[in-house]
Amino acid sequence: MKTHTGGIHGNFIELSDNPGLPDGEEVEIQVTTRTRNWRPGEGLERCAGAMADHWTEDDDQILAAIQEDRQNAVHCELAE
Repeated sequence: MKTHTGGIHGNFIELSDNPGLPDGEEVEIQVTTRTRNWRPGEGLERCAGAMADHWTEDDDQILAAIQEDRQNAVHCELAE
């Protein structure tokens, strides 16, 4: 019996490596979750670039406009 890791995608489990079995082979699966010790910021690094194939110049302009609005924002204190 081998142990493989993978990810759940709806009703499918995608293995991270080839189990070495022929297509259509009937198997029995026991699913357990794995805990990960992520360092702070690692999740963001892992997803960075996920939209790179879909990014446009318009998206760059939108982000630039948001950044400019943030830099020019006027904040006022609320009276207590």
